[in-house]
Amino acid sequence: MGSADSARTREPRVRGIAARAGGWSARHRWAAVTIWVLFVVLAMGLGSAAGRVDVKESDQMSGEVGRAVRIIEDAGLKDPAGETVLVHSEGKGGAAAGSAEFRAAVKDVMEAVQATGEVTAVTSPYTTRSVSADGHSALVQFEMRGDPETASERVGPVLDAVAKVDDAHEGLLIEEIGGASMGKTFDDAFGSDFQRAEFSAVPVALGILLIAFGALVAALLPVALALTAIIATMGLMGVVSHLQPMSDTANSVMLLVGLAVGVDYCLFYLRREREERAKGRDPRTALMIAAATSGRAIVVSGVTVCVAMAGMLFTGIAEFEAMGLASLMVVAVAMVGSVTVLPALLSLLGERVEKGRVPFLNRLKRSERGGADGESRVWRAVLTAVLRRPWTALVVAAGALAAIALPALGMHTQNLTLDQEFGDSLPIVRTYDRLNEAFPGGADPAQVVVKADDIGAAPVRKALAEFRRQAVASGASKGPVDIVTHDAENVAVIDVPLVGGSDQEKAEKSLDLLRDTVRPATFGKVPGVEAPITGQVAGSKDFNDQIVGSVVPVFAFVVVFAFLLMLLCFRSLTVAITSIILNLLSVGAAYGILTAVFQHGWGASLVGAEGVGAIISWLPLFLFVILFGLSMDYHVFVVSRIREARLQGRDTRDAIAHGVVTTAGVVTSAAVIMVAVFAIFGTLSMQSMKQMGVGLAAAVLIDATIIRGVLLPAVMALLGERNWYFPTWLRWLPDMTHDESYDDAPAVTAPARGGGEPERVGV
Repeated sequence: MGSADSARTREPRVRGIAARAGGWSARHRWAAVTIWVLFVVLAMGLGSAAGRVDVKESDQMSGEVGRAVRIIEDAGLKDPAGETVLVHSEGKGGAAAGSAEFRAAVKDVMEAVQATGEVTAVTSPYTTRSVSADGHSALVQFEMRGDPETASERVGPVLDAVAKVDDAHEGLLIEEIGGASMGKTFDDAFGSDFQRAEFSAVPVALGILLIAFGALVAALLPVALALTAIIATMGLMGVVSHLQPMSDTANSVMLLVGLAVGVDYCLFYLRREREERAKGRDPRTALMIAAATSGRAIVVSGVTVCVAMAGMLFTGIAEFEAMGLASLMVVAVAMVGSVTVLPALLSLLGERVEKGRVPFLNRLKRSERGGADGESRVWRAVLTAVLRRPWTALVVAAGALAAIALPALGMHTQNLTLDQEFGDSLPIVRTYDRLNEAFPGGADPAQVVVKADDIGAAPVRKALAEFRRQAVASGASKGPVDIVTHDAENVAVIDVPLVGGSDQEKAEKSLDLLRDTVRPATFGKVPGVEAPITGQVAGSKDFNDQIVGSVVPVFAFVVVFAFLLMLLCFRSLTVAITSIILNLLSVGAAYGILTAVFQHGWGASLVGAEGVGAIISWLPLFLFVILFGLSMDYHVFVVSRIREARLQGRDTRDAIAHGVVTTAGVVTSAAVIMVAVFAIFGTLSMQSMKQMGVGLAAAVLIDATIIRGVLLPAVMALLGERNWYFPTWLRWLPDMTHDESYDDAPAVTAPARGGGEPERVGV
């Protein structure tokens, strides 16, 4: 008994960063926990003291739009929050703008908004010529007092005043629209949507983990790790924002990614530790084996995900750069926490990690699990069929994914218009449409920001007047073209309603006329004058152009570096190539689903969406980066287990079956959590959030089932020993596979990687 017991309780010899970190943390558990808590508290304190610097509007975009905003900022000008009241009579029999009834309504509107004390610069449509061509619509325009950033918080009394005037004039439609009123309306209707989704993600994840582990303490550990990683990263974002400005969007994406990877990494580690204990290992040995295997997989996965997130830094768009850096930081923090504080907590808890057991859930889990090593009966049955006919499985699965991805070939991207984003559920959206119909482009005019050495010089004044004339004469605008001059700052701002209105394609043609024809013929003839053109249409067009221009460098960076990492960490050219191909197939299928549902409207009603005819422009690149990173998460974990089994002496086919079925439970649990969290965002009211949620959820579901459960084993079974091919001309590359071994039994002889002599490996 003595020799057997000593062999069983002997602490395994471990190598590698993750294994050494896990070993140190298990031996110095209170020190490891204290260091982690201090790190989280210190990060929070530093972030709070530093404050967060947010992305400025001028940093959002390069090119004309960014240049226009910088001119305004450098001049110390603040674009006031402009508001418009549309006075409109329906049908041919309605009152004309020149009638006494109509004029009385306009007068009442002007008096009512002035009486609130919240507005300034109220203008009559009769002096600004803001009367529609058909004579049945007119615009009363004014500006909100105070800081435009907080105008939506103060516009309530003005909206109430306009509503009272509307009630008093039954034959007319009187509606307010503008940045402040739209901001308030959307905040009231949807402002809590995103926050509610973020808060509900944690209890959903906890509930699924409780089902997966059947014990409350074990379920709480992954959530606790993810939350502490998120809290620490929020603090670090404040510090880093002084070098790279951050944003609320970056914070939300960081929360999503942090919850996903934080839970995943803890899940991988905890499941392996429990599995080894179930085999009869003592707690310390089980923990060391988990550190050497799952810990290494977490490090490889974390570095790969960080590389994918770093791809966003190549877009040149400040918002994307903020999202990429925030996501990269939370993945790094979660990875470090998983291989340091988690082993310490598991060592402290010991058997108490099983506290809070739910008997029914444990019976259910035992009935689902059939084989040794925690193997899944369901996935064992699937794997048996796949490995029996790998060619059939490959052709059917790959063909199905190719068919799903096919609609993506016709994907059309654009920035969604107001009615596309929110539908017609809100009255202000219908106001926006009526305003654009009566005054094409009036809701979102182009803005020409003119900067000159002397804005009052005769040549500049002449160019301003000529630009106003040619903007209408060229057909780019139907007017009215308004010019506001700031003499002290030598800046002028020209508002040009674009023909095409809310039709982005037509409005872009009008924008091109202004930029390519009207501007060169006017301001282009005056030396020293800058006249960049901005506005909603210009911003959308330039953003799309920049996104398209950044696709190639981002794709190349992510794919090339992911390939190199897989090559170094698995020492197999075949594994590196198949990893990239399978991940790209997963992303392609997600694109196809997005296009089918949101562009073509196939099954859109099932997700409460409307076929808006386009995918929001930022989503494909965002999805690629996020999905590529998260897909590698699962891939590294599964392939690591297959390779581990192969090094233990199993033949390739047996290693594939063992690796897939023993990881199926944890991959399924992790995927269910991510699908559930992402699906929450698919329930939000905004179409862009629906698209993001559905795209992420669909891709993760496909990746965890068809890709990892069918395609990966089928491909590896067909390749056989070629899975481990590593050509001699690459042997000069650093060997990063040595750190995955652990020794708790005599070594066995396994075939050499990439051909050649057998090598001794620890088992």
